[in-house]
Amino acid sequence: QGRILEKTGLCSQITFGRYVRQGRKLGLDPKLFIQDLQFNEVPVRVYQPKATSDGPRRGILFFHGGGWVFGSLDTYEKVCRYLSRESDSVVVSVQYRLAPEHKYPAAYEDCLSATQHFLQRLQRYGVDPARVVVCGDSAGGNLAAAVSQSLAGSSHLPRLRAQILIYPGLQALDFNLPSYHQNRGVPLLFRERAAFFALLYLNGDALHMQEVLEGSHIPPDMRLKYRKWVSPDNIPEEFKVRGVKPLRPTDFIAEVYETVKRFCEPNLCPLLAEDSVVHQLPESFILTCEYDVLRDDGLLYKKRLEDNGVRVTWYHLEDGFHGIISLYDYCGFSFPSGKRGLDSVVNFLKSL
Repeated sequence: QGRILEKTGLCSQITFGRYVRQGRKLGLDPKLFIQDLQFNEVPVRVYQPKATSDGPRRGILFFHGGGWVFGSLDTYEKVCRYLSRESDSVVVSVQYRLAPEHKYPAAYEDCLSATQHFLQRLQRYGVDPARVVVCGDSAGGNLAAAVSQSLAGSSHLPRLRAQILIYPGLQALDFNLPSYHQNRGVPLLFRERAAFFALLYLNGDALHMQEVLEGSHIPPDMRLKYRKWVSPDNIPEEFKVRGVKPLRPTDFIAEVYETVKRFCEPNLCPLLAEDSVVHQLPESFILTCEYDVLRDDGLLYKKRLEDNGVRVTWYHLEDGFHGIISLYDYCGFSFPSGKRGLDSVVNFLKSL
């Protein structure tokens, strides 16, 4: 549909995709105060429970998914209301700038800036400085991990209590990890689309997508350097039973690397952060889905966090696929495993 419209010149595929995903406007919520504000000029939506509270509440900064290209405050309205109501927390949903119009690091900078603004004004929202959490799904999980790493060593702001990463995309070095091949054609995120979105975020275009999928965009010495963190060897064997395709080595293409070398920046690919940063990270919750190309990104980051002494709660949806959380109560239909995933997040929040 989007392609047809693009060919007829009516609108681009992306505009169409955004239109389809925009979400319906919801009415008032009897249990929540909801207001649209700006934090450091970044649009946010704040959800506050109406019930009186014994003391300051938990605060959650929520970064939505959508490949850095799609998604809005409205798309994630139901998810944010659910999190706020069920965990009795103040939720701040952040409308960061989207690619391809706004390339990296725009989305990351908006999320970091909104988070810093909130951390400086917690009292105004009745939030406990010892219980602030960053949370995101998919591209939002990438942004939450990047923000968390950026704040890890910061002494002038309250330290984050936890990070919640829901099937996050955390690296763009290797699109040939086992989960990328096992789930290459599983909706809602195909293998090609994952590379397409990463390139749109980085460069505003998806040139060289084929070379990136094949792996010819990373120099051999760097591949070797990062192998200790990004490698099928670090993925538990039970995730390889559905078959793993050995990767035939491809030739490195220097001019492709020139266009994508920022893929090696941890603010874009948090899996590549140094141990000195990772070991300062707060307690973490990682949700992965079996039928998801990004499953192994989550598994690799879980290992890195654990290797660095960070406490990790891991929840794996055996029957889950990418994007299942954002489909919670979507147009009246919902997947039981999506609700289970969302409730696992709520239970983790309640434990903090």
